[in-house]
Amino acid sequence: MAVSNLKFPISSPRLPPTLQAGLIHLLAWALVLGLASGAQQIELDLNWRGLTLMQGLLAGSVSYFFALPAWWLVINLLFFPLLAQAQQWELAPHWYLAGLAALLLTQLGAVRNRVPLYLSSHRAKSELLRLLPTSPGLRFLDIGSGTGGLLAFLAKNRPDLVLNGIESAPALWLLSRLRLGTRASIALGDLWHVDLSRYDVVYAFLSPEPMPRLWQKAKREMPPGSLFVSNTFEVPGVKPDASIELHDLHRGRLLLWRMA
Repeated sequence: MAVSNLKFPISSPRLPPTLQAGLIHLLAWALVLGLASGAQQIELDLNWRGLTLMQGLLAGSVSYFFALPAWWLVINLLFFPLLAQAQQWELAPHWYLAGLAALLLTQLGAVRNRVPLYLSSHRAKSELLRLLPTSPGLRFLDIGSGTGGLLAFLAKNRPDLVLNGIESAPALWLLSRLRLGTRASIALGDLWHVDLSRYDVVYAFLSPEPMPRLWQKAKREMPPGSLFVSNTFEVPGVKPDASIELHDLHRGRLLLWRMA
């Protein structure tokens, strides 16, 4: 199915939120340790709990300044303070095991393919909706469909679409299945086992890690005239046919390639 020629300015790449978050934590700890050193010189006692609270406040503030996604702001704000508090609570080992199990059930993509959970912003959904061809029966695939937010948005605004998703994390897959019911077909599995030749539009909001391999798969399998869309993450060395700045909390953009 042909997609019209789109031309938009192309912006420069940026660091993914995961790397930004790690750098922010390092910066926050450097500042906290510097403050602690100064406090010792004036004989002011700062305990471990106080230091972690300071680190969380600094990390959260810097995250807000750099406009990281809202969940990263919360994670950076609370991670080390909660870790310190958990040590005070003397939790039984099975609680840590339960936490690990919950993490694996929701973040299995990060373990398998280095793809953490990213949620498409409302701006990304709206722009994607605007770009989709109006032909009824368009076959759409969301790679890494997460909680099903994008598919639910498209189902509401374009009930004529044939919506599909693929998700590797069992908990997220179950949540999206319950959320969407029969409005979309969502498979539990590995993105590398999906046949892309069945779709007119393929959307991915993943991470830099799988993009080169995913691009090669898209080139092999997607039919001529179909549209490959990546939220934020580029294909190294391959210039997109169009790029749309989203101006959302991700500071993201939609990168579009029309397959030949």
